[in-house]
Amino acid sequence: MNNPSLELQIQSLPDNPGVYQYYDKEGKILYVGKAKNLKKRVSSYFNKVHDNAKTNVLVRKIVEIKHIVVSSEQDALLLENNLIKKLQPRYNVLLRDDKTYPWICIKKEPFSRIFPTRRMVKDGSEYFGPYTSFKTVNTILELIKELYPLRTCNYDLTENNIRNHKYKVCLEFHIGNCKGGCEGYELLENYQKQVDAIREILKGNFKESLKEFKVKMQELAAEMHFEEAQKIKEKIAVLEQYQSRSTIINPKTSNIDVFSIISDEAVAYVNFLQIAHGAIIRSYTLELKKKLEETNEELLELAVVELRERFHLTSKEIILPFALDFGDKIKVTVPQLGDKKQILELSERNAKYYRMDQLKQIQIVDPERHTNRIMLQMQKDLRLSLEPRHIECFDNSNIQGTNPVAACVVFKDGKPSKKDYRHFNIKTVEGPNDFASMEEVVYRRYKRLLDENQPLPQLIIIDGGKGQLSSALKSIDDLGLRGKIAIIGIAKRLEELFYPGDSAPLYLDKKSETLKVIQFLRNEAHRFGITFHRDKRSKAALNSTIETIPGIGEKTMLALITHFKSVKRLKLATEKDISEIIGASKAKKISDFYNKIDN
Repeated sequence: MNNPSLELQIQSLPDNPGVYQYYDKEGKILYVGKAKNLKKRVSSYFNKVHDNAKTNVLVRKIVEIKHIVVSSEQDALLLENNLIKKLQPRYNVLLRDDKTYPWICIKKEPFSRIFPTRRMVKDGSEYFGPYTSFKTVNTILELIKELYPLRTCNYDLTENNIRNHKYKVCLEFHIGNCKGGCEGYELLENYQKQVDAIREILKGNFKESLKEFKVKMQELAAEMHFEEAQKIKEKIAVLEQYQSRSTIINPKTSNIDVFSIISDEAVAYVNFLQIAHGAIIRSYTLELKKKLEETNEELLELAVVELRERFHLTSKEIILPFALDFGDKIKVTVPQLGDKKQILELSERNAKYYRMDQLKQIQIVDPERHTNRIMLQMQKDLRLSLEPRHIECFDNSNIQGTNPVAACVVFKDGKPSKKDYRHFNIKTVEGPNDFASMEEVVYRRYKRLLDENQPLPQLIIIDGGKGQLSSALKSIDDLGLRGKIAIIGIAKRLEELFYPGDSAPLYLDKKSETLKVIQFLRNEAHRFGITFHRDKRSKAALNSTIETIPGIGEKTMLALITHFKSVKRLKLATEKDISEIIGASKAKKISDFYNKIDN
């Protein structure tokens, strides 16, 4: 470090937990971070060269360090979250929350109204939520409307106004959606019992409502009021159906928040599920764009604090895929088995589906960004020094030892570049020898590219295991290309990836995009090679049978091979069809020859 002022600032930092802020020479905020030990954490930025280029650029720009000391690491985490949202530093994961989320309000008034709103008024009313969409809110309100007749008017239904007959019942009363509290047809006590039941439903507790409806249904049936009993039965069915859709684990599992994370090279997705009485009452997925190669632990820690604050969560227990520390007031559970493990897996599936949807949209509206993301992911997964923008894959085709050939397919930016595909006839190898054949074609391919001053690929993939890879490496070494081009082998059986000099194979996630691109390359090379091999065998077979026909020379033979491609087609052709290619006289000789064989 060549900045004495910066050195002095670092030396004077305390060994306490807190939040640090980096500023550039213009006084603009660059980065906000938290630390258990401010001095150690800040020093770590300046005492080494970082793997990530963005981090190195950030460090070069820092001219001023500010810090805030707090009493605990948990306080530092909360302060960091607030400062990131307030200051929006360039090198931080952005935590924007432009939405105003919907709530369900139980209004503090006689004959409480229940309605959706985006605005919280501090008048003693109860607010449930926030919910992630109005679709969810409307679904819940429709359920409530089916179960309980509530008023929708905004009359001031004080006892005095009702007694003085200030209001008249409306259409909602006549069609059975309201019991007419405005004219005293419904007692306030009975109405508020319904509100209490609705409050429990909004908390995710259906037990009391179901119990009450069943008792009422039995009473009505005992009194021979079968029509009213049937209506209650229908309400029970509606509530049970909604409960069965919502309940996914033991109903005793209550007031728990579940967080999971999946990420790629550029973005992380954190899914959150809120559980009450065994039911999911809220789900949301937060997208975090990485800035400085943040770890999943760092991102999930930030996301948990943000989501708990955003959705006003107060649960004392949270479920996570790995252990994090949020202080003594929050219990962190990392489940291995049982109901809690099941709900964590459900959260992870939600995050994956959300990611898939986002990637599909990006692929459609911004294909270049989609390609860049896959190239970065492949570079990371395959431990490459460069993005594999140009990949070539080799495959040998050698069925029953005949007509050995090889194929080279070329992918550019993750897509086939068919004009660059090449076939190879094996010239220097006698008999079936895949290793020697691979050595030959790899040498010929890159000797030609070097002679013609053509661009070389960033990655070569050999379809085969260690033996095939070793053969290809001999040619790479002979051409002096070792270290200039990355080369790997892929074994067919278990999709193992082999690296030069590494005895242990690499296994990629079966669902990873990197493996899918490699499989596409390998399958394309196999298809391209097999097609060429079949054509060659067909021509060889056709060639050999035509040579035995008396009076048929090389020129005629070539014309027949070009037109009919195979012996089978030539045999099935009529004498007239053949005569159109080589004339009547020679056509008769060929026709007579095949007729004699068949008879």
